[in-house]
Amino acid sequence: QVQLVESGGGSVQIGGSLQLSCTISGRTNSINSMAWFRQVPGKEREGVAAIDQGGTRTYSESVKGRFTISQDSAKHVLTLQMDSLKPEDTAMYYCAAKINWGATLRTDVYRYWGQGTQVTVSS
Repeated sequence: QVQLVESGGGSVQIGGSLQLSCTISGRTNSINSMAWFRQVPGKEREGVAAIDQGGTRTYSESVKGRFTISQDSAKHVLTLQMDSLKPEDTAMYYCAAKINWGATLRTDVYRYWGQGTQVTVSS
């Protein structure tokens, strides 16, 4: 099994920055791809950024150029650096992991999920 725990969420002003972290434990060697998703009440969960073991990154159009996904060499921490934040970035952010390779933003292929961390962007 794999456990994911997110941290780093909070409240920030428009144009500010936040860094989210996801700590991975358990059978970490089985994981080859990880991603960040977000969800607001009443809407579907959407992919934000993904990365695979080869370093391939995928970003949604809404965050491209503002968010950066990275992982440490041991794959025990996944990070999402969020800059130039906008009110529409307000959401619960989830970390996810899967065994297969591929930096995809599809929600249905990720097997392991964290509990989420809230990000609120306001003026």
